[in-house]
Amino acid sequence: MSEILNNEQWIYVKRPTGRVSEEHYRYQQSEIDTNLSQNEVLVEAKYISVDPYMRIQQHERNTYDVPHPLFTVQAGGVVGQVVASNAAGYQIGDWVLNYQGWQRYAKCHMNDLQKLDPEQAAPSTALGVLGMPGRTAWFGLMEAGRPRPGDTVVVSGAAGAVGSLVAQFAKRAGCRVIGIAGGAKKCAFLIDKLKLDAAIDYQQFPNQESMSAEILRVTEGVDVYFDNVGGMITDALIPHIKLRARIVICGTISQYDGGLDHPDLAPRFLQHMLFKRASIQGILARDFTHRMPELRAQISAWVRNHEIVFEETIIEGFSQLPSALSSLFEGKNIGKLLVKI
Repeated sequence: MSEILNNEQWIYVKRPTGRVSEEHYRYQQSEIDTNLSQNEVLVEAKYISVDPYMRIQQHERNTYDVPHPLFTVQAGGVVGQVVASNAAGYQIGDWVLNYQGWQRYAKCHMNDLQKLDPEQAAPSTALGVLGMPGRTAWFGLMEAGRPRPGDTVVVSGAAGAVGSLVAQFAKRAGCRVIGIAGGAKKCAFLIDKLKLDAAIDYQQFPNQESMSAEILRVTEGVDVYFDNVGGMITDALIPHIKLRARIVICGTISQYDGGLDHPDLAPRFLQHMLFKRASIQGILARDFTHRMPELRAQISAWVRNHEIVFEETIIEGFSQLPSALSSLFEGKNIGKLLVKI
């Protein structure tokens, strides 16, 4: 017998020119029934992901995606539970991962779902260490960064969802690891919980010259730079790369508040790349989606055995989604930022 449920959605309605906020969304309620077509599943969101890439997709021009269409549900990863099923293999109560976006309920084809085993790992980890951030960190570092024992690895945004994992993977590879983050609390997290070799609080260095001097003092040269931030930090670091250094461009969050549509001048780094015969490579999580089984085989045991720190910052309430996304650009979260519904 069909049941009517009250749905909630955040609709993306206005392109931001600076900081994204609630004014760029419209909250709406609607009804959704439990009638399902063949192979359909009705999923109720339990954890919704907010990620920096969402702000990239909101820009006016094509990036690695076409711009997010206006007047549609904000896209995003979701971990939820099945509340109705007309698909073989899916039962009410099953935990699943999908991409239903910022809505409480969604009808999904079974092929768009990944079933989760809550006995193997907490379901929320499918949006973090065992999901897109973990995939970005592992393959970005190991494939593009190619760390070697004894290398000096610097990670910007090192207290974030990706950076905190990159830093730990680099330590496991036998590297000396320095994290860059904003504020004493985050730097203490890097030293006390992640056991990094050093941490740099970029908030203490107001210009490129002072930041550059601190990077040189702490590192004495950089073999691998995993960049999640861009901007002044990257300008300050590149002069200190070593011979045949590897620079991994994962994100440039400092530029997302309008800087992608109207970018600042690029850093004058090419001479350093030449002198040091260094390499620079951009990486995206989607390039490694087909290798998720390999990621889980490598990392799942570390998660189960608590051999790796996978911090989560959880905000409660569907109404908080727009402000949660905005908070990413204020540097408030440690580890993976999630909204719990």
